[in-house]
This record gives sequence, structure tokens and C-alpha cells, in this order.
Amino acid sequence: MATKVATKGAGAAPTVEQIQSDIITQLANQYWAPYSTVPRAAYNPKVIEDVYRKEILGTKFSIRRVMLLEFSQYLENYLWPNYSPDKATKAHIISIIAMVNEKFRERVPAWESFKSKPDNFAAFFRHVLQTGLQDDDDISYKERTALIAFLIHCFNSLGEDLIREQVQRLVSLPIWINILPGRREAIFRQNHKYKKFWNVVKKNDLKLSESEKTNVEFDRRFLSNHMEKFCEVLESIDVKGLDDSSCPICILKVEVEEDKIHYCERFLELMIDLEAQLPTRRFFNTVMDDAHLVIKASLSALTQREDGKLFLQVCSHLQFTEQKLILKVGVASTITNLIMMNLRKQLASAETLYNKVCSHLQFTEQSPEQKLILKVGVASTITNLIMMNLRKQLASAETLYNKLLDMLKFYAGFEINEQTGEALTDTEMMIMHYDRITSLQKAAFSNFPELNRFALSNVANIDTRETLMKHFEPLSSEKLHEIGAHLNLLEKPDKENKTTHDEKILRELLISYHERRKSQLESLNAMPLYPTEDVIWDENIVPMEYFSGEGCLALPKLNIQFLTLHDYLLRNFNLFRLESTYEIRQDIEDSVSRMRPWKAEDGSTYFGGWARMAQPIVSFSVVEVAKPNIGENHPSRVRADVNINLNLRTMIRTEWENLRKHDVAFLITVRPPHPIGTRYKHNEHFIPQVGLTYVRGCEVEGMLDENGHLIEEGPEPKPNLPGDTRTFRVWLDPNQYQEDMTATMNGHEDVYDSFNIIMRRKPKENNFKAVLETIRDLMNTECVVPDWLHDIILGYGDPGAARYINMPNQILELDWNDTFLNLDHLKASFPDYKIQVKSDNDGVGIRPPFKLTFPPCKKSGQKRKLDESDNPVDDPDNTIIVEAHVIPNRGPYPYNQPKRNQVAFTPTQIEAVRAGMQPGLTMVVGPPGTGKTDVAVQIISNLYHNFPDQRTLIVTHSNQALNQLFEKIMALDIEERHLLRLGHGEEALETEKDFSRYGRVNYVLAQRLELLAEVGRLQDSLGVPGDVSYTCETAGHFFLYQVLSRWEEFLSKVKPQDGQEGNAEKVKELFPFNKFFENAPQPVFKGRNYDEDMDIAEGCFRHIRKIFQQLEEFRAFELLRSGTERSRYLLVKEARIIAMTCTHAALKRRDLAEVGFQYDNILMEESAQILEIETFIPLLLQNPEDGYNRLKRWIMIGDHHQLPPVIKNMAFQKFSNMEQSLFTRFVRLGVPTVDLDAQGRARPNICSLYNWRYKKLGDLPHVMMWPEYRVANPGFFFDYQLIDVQNFNGVGESEPNPFFYQNLAEAEYAVGLFMYMRLQGYAAEKITILTTYNGQKHLIRDVINQRCGNNPLIGRPHKVTTVDRYQGQQNDYVLLSLVRTKAVGHLRDVRRLVVAMSRARLGLYIFARVSLFQNCFELSAAFTQLTARPLKLYLAPQERYPTQRKQDESPQGPPLIMKDMPQMAKFVYDFYREKVHSIIAQHGIQGDNPNYWRVTITASSSKADCTTGRRKVTSSDIYEHKDYVAISIQIESGLNQLCDLTQSLVHLHKCDSLGFDPRGFQKPGDTKQFVEREQRRYDQTRTEEHPGVDSDSEDEAAGGELQNTETAPSKEEKSDDKETDMEKAESCQ
Repeated sequence: MATKVATKGAGAAPTVEQIQSDIITQLANQYWAPYSTVPRAAYNPKVIEDVYRKEILGTKFSIRRVMLLEFSQYLENYLWPNYSPDKATKAHIISIIAMVNEKFRERVPAWESFKSKPDNFAAFFRHVLQTGLQDDDDISYKERTALIAFLIHCFNSLGEDLIREQVQRLVSLPIWINILPGRREAIFRQNHKYKKFWNVVKKNDLKLSESEKTNVEFDRRFLSNHMEKFCEVLESIDVKGLDDSSCPICILKVEVEEDKIHYCERFLELMIDLEAQLPTRRFFNTVMDDAHLVIKASLSALTQREDGKLFLQVCSHLQFTEQKLILKVGVASTITNLIMMNLRKQLASAETLYNKVCSHLQFTEQSPEQKLILKVGVASTITNLIMMNLRKQLASAETLYNKLLDMLKFYAGFEINEQTGEALTDTEMMIMHYDRITSLQKAAFSNFPELNRFALSNVANIDTRETLMKHFEPLSSEKLHEIGAHLNLLEKPDKENKTTHDEKILRELLISYHERRKSQLESLNAMPLYPTEDVIWDENIVPMEYFSGEGCLALPKLNIQFLTLHDYLLRNFNLFRLESTYEIRQDIEDSVSRMRPWKAEDGSTYFGGWARMAQPIVSFSVVEVAKPNIGENHPSRVRADVNINLNLRTMIRTEWENLRKHDVAFLITVRPPHPIGTRYKHNEHFIPQVGLTYVRGCEVEGMLDENGHLIEEGPEPKPNLPGDTRTFRVWLDPNQYQEDMTATMNGHEDVYDSFNIIMRRKPKENNFKAVLETIRDLMNTECVVPDWLHDIILGYGDPGAARYINMPNQILELDWNDTFLNLDHLKASFPDYKIQVKSDNDGVGIRPPFKLTFPPCKKSGQKRKLDESDNPVDDPDNTIIVEAHVIPNRGPYPYNQPKRNQVAFTPTQIEAVRAGMQPGLTMVVGPPGTGKTDVAVQIISNLYHNFPDQRTLIVTHSNQALNQLFEKIMALDIEERHLLRLGHGEEALETEKDFSRYGRVNYVLAQRLELLAEVGRLQDSLGVPGDVSYTCETAGHFFLYQVLSRWEEFLSKVKPQDGQEGNAEKVKELFPFNKFFENAPQPVFKGRNYDEDMDIAEGCFRHIRKIFQQLEEFRAFELLRSGTERSRYLLVKEARIIAMTCTHAALKRRDLAEVGFQYDNILMEESAQILEIETFIPLLLQNPEDGYNRLKRWIMIGDHHQLPPVIKNMAFQKFSNMEQSLFTRFVRLGVPTVDLDAQGRARPNICSLYNWRYKKLGDLPHVMMWPEYRVANPGFFFDYQLIDVQNFNGVGESEPNPFFYQNLAEAEYAVGLFMYMRLQGYAAEKITILTTYNGQKHLIRDVINQRCGNNPLIGRPHKVTTVDRYQGQQNDYVLLSLVRTKAVGHLRDVRRLVVAMSRARLGLYIFARVSLFQNCFELSAAFTQLTARPLKLYLAPQERYPTQRKQDESPQGPPLIMKDMPQMAKFVYDFYREKVHSIIAQHGIQGDNPNYWRVTITASSSKADCTTGRRKVTSSDIYEHKDYVAISIQIESGLNQLCDLTQSLVHLHKCDSLGFDPRGFQKPGDTKQFVEREQRRYDQTRTEEHPGVDSDSEDEAAGGELQNTETAPSKEEKSDDKETDMEKAESCQ
């Protein structure tokens, strides 16, 4: 297996130039292209026939040709608009099918085109079905395979109404006409309702016409007929090899064989998809079982073929005899012709090699006969190589077929009741097994004397495959048929009792039907979780990254429905394990290749390089093998010690020493075959080069100290260990250890004596083992999902069943706390409701907070029909009763006042808050800038105040999003002691407070001391003797006997007598705690009236009572002594709002469940970015109570129109749909959503570039009212613009490394525009440069480093990153580079386009090759608007920032039009010089050459202060050099506004002596470093146009990701970006 190699052959995406010159493009321009410059010709059906014959069928469905057709909008503008059910030909139908299949391969919406003429789809679908069953003479296997692929896509699109209507009739109850009558009646006896439905179907059939009956009969028998066709194809595949005489002919048949195998693979994929979804499985599973498809496929010739037998025989026949020389050359020619059609890339290199050798032979002195023999020898060698490739390809196909067959077997016997949809337990499956075999014994006893011994045997002795074979093997095929017919497994034999079935099939039918099933769970529990070398590099198990999406794979799919929770978890388990294995493979190849292992002279391994993530092992030893647990055969625990030498840089040594408990590492054995000095070749196979032998995983327990004791993790710092040798104790996988030791006992090598490398992984990517363990734990326990969620998670039932209006436990009256700003805001928030205010003055002067009582919601489907005259506002059932309530006085201190919400929520946001407060499932779709986080925070606050006994769990995808959410929660009226942040991201919170577990424990302990101090002060104020503030317990007694008694006495004295008014003076005089509140703002009592002062007194007592209530809560922390116990108590009892990432939830699920963690509500932010399984796991972080899950609410907030979760392997992403989040799946299922419909981020013009993707996305008022939105962008004619960038020096996009795309012209253009904006006065932190590819990001950073990165007057933009990494962030101005000039690439994913267009608030400027992107159908909505404006950059350099020009006004004077990038670069350079001239002239500087200048200070003292915008520069920034004092100045407000220096004099001097070129750029910071560097440059008498970059400071500024423009960064640097891996599929297209 080779490492990452660019494989750009026939499948590569066509370039723009190729597209322009291609015959397809010429036809498209003439007939259907939307942007054609020539008049469109009339529809000509002959065009479709010719295109199909030449470009589709003639090229054998070449990806490249089909891609060109699909990209030209062939389907949308020609095929479907001109489809006629009466005139459609096979070419027309299969052309449509090919386009749909290509859209699915490209993962773009495929069914939208058909919605323009939906009435024709039914006829088209029937044509597809009829075409699929044509004879072999009328349709090829390539076409059959395309038809099957189309059906697969249809059955996987059940969420589309258009598709579902057509496919349902193929799998409904009437298809049971295909099963045996006896078996059908047996099922009807068990399910009487099916019998009723069957009778109804038969009655309806009597009413049909003859043509209708024909169509109905065809539909019902379609799948059954297809299965028969599949079996015929299987039988036609020959198991035998070639003989001598038929050798060349058989080679010609290889292509047909391969097409048959691909057809069979696709058909099995279709069967698996039908079996894996309950709506399609319910009736079809019985039909498939009755056809015995699995048995026939298992016994087919294809499963029996010996790998490569055909080709080995060919090679053995080709000898150097005179007679067979011609044969050999003929075979070479034949194979060459074959490969030219199927393996163009391999042939190209083979032909090149052959031609080179032959041309060389022309110049050698050899006889013609010798040259002929040599040529034939070369041809033979090349032939053998190509045949090996073919052999490997066919062997791989056969392996794939077998794996697909195994999947079909698994789903055919899945543990589910098809009729009810309920999962079957192991006990129920065992009972079904016993019933079957008992029925067989009874039948044998009564009717088959030959099986008497079998009939009288114990069930446990006869239900294995071996014993069943022993009993059935002696029987004849007729007798086997008779037994099967008696059991309703076969039709009744004919009168002569002869059978037409094969004896093997009959025997296998009886055995497979009655054998004891293997437990899937037992196999899963015995599986090692760490991948080994056998799995990691097996491409049949873990596909390579170059998956084009054309073929099929033996992988589970994540569609919209699942059979059971066990099926759901198992699919996710397998996919997550394989995706992790793929990433591990990448890490191992990268780290081991960096270490450059070589074979030393003595045979040992010598490492010539080093890797940050891997180190050589000094010694390895297993130190403990614990006894197995009861019922297990593997050790309960295996521990080992690994010694390594950390003679490394301090930073890397620290990384190794900071390995945490449970971190996963890998132990590797390499035995390199190559001597020292051999260069590693990245384009060759990895394993043979490094000699990799073994890979085993381990889990870190900790590092050992000098005495061999484990260093425990905790708040205490780790001890400093002497020397460089470190010992880590690790846990090994017990299952894997048992397997290895068994192999060792059988004579194999002891793996654990051979390790010589240990490799660690990045913590963020190294959580796979914990997630797999969590999934396995869930599969082994009773997985209890709330009843109201169960069916929705599996994808069945009413999608809206869990919506709050359909829930039986609606809460009608709720306190909305501070949600509304005032009564008018409340009324505006419910435009469809009548508002009734409960108050004495009709709501005048009423203020929030409000309690709202809603009328009972009508369930879906029960809405009353209204006439047009009806007004829902007048409906008495549509009235909201509003009641204001006053928050009780909390005390006299300012911090006692509640914090209030300041956000004026829109009606849609209010609906989202309302849904989140009610029980059930709430899904909020939040387009960019619509306030998703504000809605989430308000839901949390309202739940906190309405349900004080409930606990809320917050889950997000990233630490950044979680911290943003948590920071807003802290600003609300929520007690700090009730907040808890779990995980390792709390360090990034912008607060000095520590919200981690131990941080909260320390807070509670510190708060306890403060409260006890307050108790002591209260004791002194009351004059109570003793030490009552010693503990929480003594404080409680003090409150009960001293404080509460005084308060009750006070109440009795100040309470007014009947009929009398209260005395305000008496309240103040008798209040017992006056002295305690002397430190409060005075006067405490106002003395105006009794009610006011009494309210103040009650507030003061609430303040006191709260002190003792908190101390009572903190009392447990006095009793619990260890930090672990305290943190556990805090998690389980004290915290009411707990926040964590989905990764942390998956890692800690077992620990959380064991400590009794419980919660009532879940709120998930960024739900559309979280993997399906990582969304599901947080639902089950708590153990069920009495068999029920206590979860009451699940609020999911996300945007499925933006980018999905990151999946690096394209096979898992495309084929298995692993990138689909649970949020997206729910949307596809039709679960009701609340779609936020008003954005407050971008100008309306910019918003129009992406709001078309949403149902109804408008603008908040402030985007038209706030000053920054009302003024134009100074220096620009437009607020957004698409700039067409042509090739620079003949080069557009480039690819210095595979999939590492760069575009120098766009990079220079973007940086030039950034410099222009800075020269105009724009702040650097308000500008972000984005790109769609990782390679372009590095290139732009390099250009910035060379052009302006170190210039304090220009500097760097806020961020230079990729669109994928910038999701969830925003900036005022965004410069976007689309990079590609040859193919659209992954921007064709509309979700990426939405993210790219929605990051800017005020200005968006896009650099792209317009001719490429404007033709893309999926992007047309945005690019139609972009191309409506000029495609050259329009500037107004005479303007300055800020400007007073209004948004709708044009700048004065004509625009400066930038025709291309070189003109922009020259303009910026000249513009910079002009600015420098004006600055120097403004300050009166003398000198002929103002290019060289510097800022200096002349001061009368050693200290001088100056203010530079936002930063104050003091003497610590001053460095004296010769006669001057140099300072570092950072100007934030523009070049033309120099800062004023106080107590000093500023001079601008001609500075030739230091050679400082203003085009060179100095990073703001250490002035001493700047002066020293400039002095060195002067000493070397060198003046550079672009000074070099200081590497240390630059690495820090750029995050260590700087690279030269000609060289790409290493894999370690690239791996953090999703798009690097997403780009890999393009070269396979």
C-alpha cells in the first residue's frame, strides 16, 4: 500500500480549458447551457441519442464524460424538460439515470430538477423498472448496474415525497403474491390484520382494468423478478480458469466478468438497503427469504473462485517457444487493449516504459531476432504487471462481494419483529430458534423415519451446523425437498417427486434455517478496540482516502431510518472504529516515516530522523497479567512499563511528560530492510520501506517516579525527575493480549518482545477508544431512551410527535422572567394571539417580569378550519393571559439586584424560547446572525427560574462555542454556585473565575469562609456570645435560635392592628439587624411609608436567610474531606447548569453514570456540526430510574445549511453518509423546526447572497439603522463584489503537493486589497482573509509575511484561515479567495458557500475565476447576484476611513478600475509611497529621499511617555541607540494620524544609516530587537526590497504554520483543517 499519492488519471476533474474545447461543451452551448452566448437551438432528440451512444455508453459510463454532462446542466435544462412518457427512448431514460447517479456521487441535490414536472416522474419511474428487466441482448451489464444504482438512491431517499410515492408500491403487502401460499397463510394465522388487508387488496384488484392489472402485477413482481435475474447472473459467472487453447478468448471475457461482478455487488447493496430500513423490510424480508437469495448467493461460483486463478494459468501458458511467441505478443496486445479501456493510468506508464525500451533497442548492436525476443520480453513483463493489477482488482471485487454478502446475511436474520418493528431480545430469539427446530423434530418423527434419531435427540445436541450436516448429508435431494416443502420452505414436489433444486442448496436451506445463531454481542465484546497492523492497512476494511463515490463498499450506511437501537449503535460503532483506524494509519505513516528507520550493520534498527509524536523505546516489559474475571477467558487487566529517552527540546519533552491518564498510545515494531542512508519515498508503499511488523494499542496509566511509583494526577505540580529517561505505565488490551499469547503458544513470535517505537497522538484526535467503549457499554446495557423520543430517533412514526403541542404534559402557565423588555414587546412577540392583561389599571404601567398563561395547544391534525372571515385573534382559545409579578426584594446591596436581559427578541425567537420551556423535542434552525446563542441562553435562564429542582445539561461541538454560551449565561440572573463547566476548555473562558470541577470546589470552600465571616459579623451585631461561625452546622443553630426568633418577634411587633395603618418609623426602630446592614448604602429605610420600609426589611431578612441557606448547602463540603468526593458531590447535587462538549460526554459517559449524574433537560448548540453518535450519547449519561429515562426536554439548535461534522475519509463521508448529523437527519425526517427568520449580522445586500437557502430569512431593523450599516465602505464603490482573477504568468491554480491547492494571483490580489484598506484607515482587526483551501491559507500568510506582516502601520489581518475553520465566527470585512481555476471543487457543496458568504458584516470581496463558478447550477443563486455587478474591482482611493457617504450613494468622481492583479500590486505600492510623502510633508521633514525614515524621541530625561491610540508606550519600550531613542509605535486609526507624544518631541529623520525601507515591515513589539536587526543589516551593507522575517516572532504570530510558497507544510500542520482531506476526492473524479 502506498502512502498519499496523487492519482490523477482518467478520473481527474476536467480543467476549464478542456471543458471549453470539449464536444460536450459545444453541444451544451448550442442546446442547453444557461450562459451560452449563441442562440439556443430547438430540441432535437437525436442529440440525446448521439450523446448517450458516444459519450455515456461508448465510454462505458466514464466519470469524466458524465461529469462534464452533469456540470453543463444537461439534466436540468435538456433531459428532464424534454422528457415525454410516450416518446422516451432507452437512451433518454438511462441518460437521466446517469445524471442522477452523478449528482449523488458529487453529493449535490439530485431530485430538485424533477420537481419542475412532477407529474411525469411516475411514468419515468415505470420506464426505469421496465428497462431494468429487459433481456441481456437489449441492455448491457454496465447499464444494468447504473439502473440498480439509481434504485439504491431512490430507496435511500424515502424522505422525498416524490420518490416515496413510487417506491412504496414495490415493497408493500401485495408483493406477498411471490411467496408460497402455505407460508403466507401461516403468517396470516399469526397476524389477522394482514389477512384483512390482503382481502381488501384482492377486492380492489377485481375493480381494475386489464392495463391496470398488468401494471400492478409488474410492480408486485418486480423485486422478485430482479432476484431471479440476479441468480441467473451469478450462475453465469464461471468458476473455472483458462485452458491453453482458450486463453486469449477468455482474457477478452474478463471485462464482461468484471461488469457482472460489479452488477452483483450493486444488487447486494440494494438488498442490504432494503433490509436495513423497516418500511422496506417489513414485507420484503419474507419475499427474499422465500426466494432463498442469501443461500443461493452464498453457494454461487463467485464465492468459490480462487483469487487470480484465471491469470496465473495465462502466465503459465506463455513460454518462450517459437509457436507461442506469437500467442504471447497477441495476449499482450489483447490485455493492452483491455486495459486501455479500464486502467488507463496503469497503461500509460506501461506504454511509456515499453516505448522507451524499444527505442533504446534501435541503437544497440543486436540481431533482429535478439531485438524481437527482447521486445517480447519487455511486453511480457509489462503484461504480467498489468495482469497482476487485474488479478488484484478482481480478487478485491470477489472479497467485496463476500463482505457484502456477509452484511446481507446479518440483516436478513436481524433481531427484529418485522410486523411490529420491535427489537427481539436474546431470549426471544432463542425461543424462536427452539420453536423452529422443535417443529422440524416433530415433522421428522411423524413423516420421515430416516430422521428418527434426529427427532429424539436433545435440542442442544443437534442445533449446531456440524450436527445438522451429519444428519442431513445422507439424505437425497428429493427427500430434502420433501422436508423443506413440509416446513413451507419450498414448493410441493411434482407427482414424480423429482426436484429441480441443487442438493447443496436444499441442504444449506435446512441447515441455515435451523442452526443456532451466533451472538453478535459476544463477538463485539471479544473484539479488541485497538486496531492492529492487519486491520490498519487492509483496504477492504479501511478504504483509502481516494474514494470517487462510483462503486460500492461493504460499509454500513447512516440513512434516515434504523431498525432498532442496537442496529443504530452497531452501525455507528463500526463506522467510528473504521474512521479512527484511518486517522491512526495516517498518523503512524507520518511519524514512522519522519523517524527514518534504517537497518544498521549489526542488523539492529537505527533511527536517522525524529518525530514529535513518536520516540524509540529503550525497553518494554509486561509487569502484570491479572486473573480473568468469572465467565471470561482473557485477563482482567494487563499492564506494562515503557522506557523512553526524552533528550528533546523542553517544549516537546513537556508534551511527553504531560501525557494524561487514559491517553492512548501505540506500540510499533519496525524491522527496516534498507541500509543507513536510504531515502524514504512517499510515493511508494509504506510498509515495505520501513519494515513495519506489528502495531498494538495501549492506554496510559501514568508516569513513574524515581522509586517506580505512579505519579498521581491532581492539582499538585508533578515532581522534577532527573535525567532524560522516563518510564510510563500502560494498560494493554486484554482481548488482544490473549490472542497474541495464544498465537505465541502455537509457535508464533512474541509480539511484546519486539516493540521499538511508541507513538502518541494529538489529544483532540485521540478519544476513539473511550467513544467505542461508551458505545459498547450502551449495547451491553438496557439502553433506555425516553418513550417520546424512541421512534423519532429510529426514524419512524409521526415526526412531530415529540413537539410540545403534541405532548400530553404541556405546561400552560410559565414565568417568562426577563424575556420581555416591556408590555409592548410582549404584544409584538405574539402577533397571532390576543393579549389579556390581569391588572387593575388595564395594563397601564405594568412592567416585567411576566407570567403567561397559554390556551391548550391543539395537536397536529386537530386544527379547526377557519373561514376567510374568521380572525384567530378573536378566538377565545387564542388568548394569552398576562400577569405581572414583582420579584421579591433580595436585599439592600447593589449586587442583590437581579440581572436583566437586554435583547429584544423577535416573535420567532420567542416561539423558540416558548418551545424550549415546554416538555418535548425542540429544534431551532438558526441561520447566520439570527441570535441562536441569545435564544439558548434565555431558554436556560427561564428553565432555571421556573424549575428550580431540575438540572440542565449544555452540550456543544467546540470549546469555543461552549465558552461563548457560558460567558453569556454568567451575565444572567443565575447563582454562580450552580454553574459547572466540565472538560479542558474552561481555561479559554474570558473570566478570572474557574468553573471547572475543582475550581467550583475551591469557590464553594472560599464562599463558605466568606459566608461564615458574615455570620460572625451578624453575631457581633446582635451581641450573641460564643463561636457560632465555626462551621456550617453551628451557623445553622445560630440562625434557628437567634436570628429567626428575633425576626419573628419583629414581625409580631410591627404588624399593624386590625383597621390601623402601619408605622414606618416603627419598622426602622424595631428592625433587629440595623447594625449588620450599616455597610449597605444608607439610608436603608426610606421612611416614606410603611409598605415600602416593610418590603425593605423583608428584603434584608431574605439576604440573611440566603446566607444560611447557602451554608446549609455547603455543609456537605465540611463532611467530605477529599477533593474527589467534593467534586463528585458538586456534580451530582449542587450544580444545576452543567456544560460540556460532546467529546467530553462521550469520554466520560461511564464515569458520569457510575457517580449517579442526573439531569432533566439537554440543550445542544452547534447540533448540525456534531456526529450522529456524539449527539446520541449525551441522552444516556444517566442511568434510568425504574426503567424510565427522566429526560424531559431536548433542545437542539443548529443550522443544517452550514458545514457538517468533519469526516476525513471520503469513503465514510460519501458512501456511508457519516457526515450526517442527527440534527440534519431529523430535518430530513420532517421533524418540526422553529426557523429563526431575522438576521442582525450583515448588510441586507450581503445577506441576499445566502438568504435564498432558507425558508424566510429577513433582516433585523438595526442592520438598516445603526450608523455602520447606513454608511458606505470608504474607498469602495460596492459593499460586495466578485473580482475575476485571471492567470498570472500563465498559471492559475497550482498544486505543489497532492490536494494542496494554491493560487498566487488571488493570494497577491487579496493581500494587496488588505494593504489598500489599511492605507485607507480600516482597522486590521476588522479584516479577515478567508480561503476555501488549506494550501491557499499558507500561501496568503507567506505573502503577508513578505509584504506587510511586520509593518506597524499595516500589520496583519485579524485572521487568515479557511472557510471551514471560520464557521461560527464573523468580521466586518472579509476578503475571500476561491482558489480553483480548473474545477469547482468542494465549493460545489452549497453548505460551504453559505458559510463563506455569511462571515462578513459590512463588506465582502471575492476573488475567483468567474467563468468556472458561474456555470455551476448549485451556486447559481449566489453567483447570479455576484455577476450582476462589475467583475473588476472598483475603487475610490480619494475617500478616507471613516466616511460620511451613505450606503446608497456613489463616491464622487469616476472609479479606479483594477483590471488585474499586477495593476493592483503597482497601485498599492504607489499609494503607499504617496501616503508616506504626505505624512512626512505634514510633519515638516526635510530630505530628498523620504523612503527611508524612522520615528525617534528626543527627551530631556531618561523616561518619556506617549499615547498611541489604544496602547500606552512607556520607558520599558524605549531602547537607546547612538543619538536616538527608538520606540515601537502602533497606530490603530490610520496612517495619516500620527499620535501625539506628551513631554517629548517627535522627529522624522532621514535614516539612510540604518537602511529602513518603509516597504519592509516591522512587527510591533520589541524595539531593541528591531534596532539590533536593522544595525546588522547596515553592517552587512545590504538593502533588501522585502526584508527577511524573524523566524521566532513570526512562528509565534502565525501559530507555527508558516511555510515557503514553494513548499507545502507537513501532514501534521495540515491535519487540523477539514478541507485538506475533503479535497482528496477531487482527483478521483
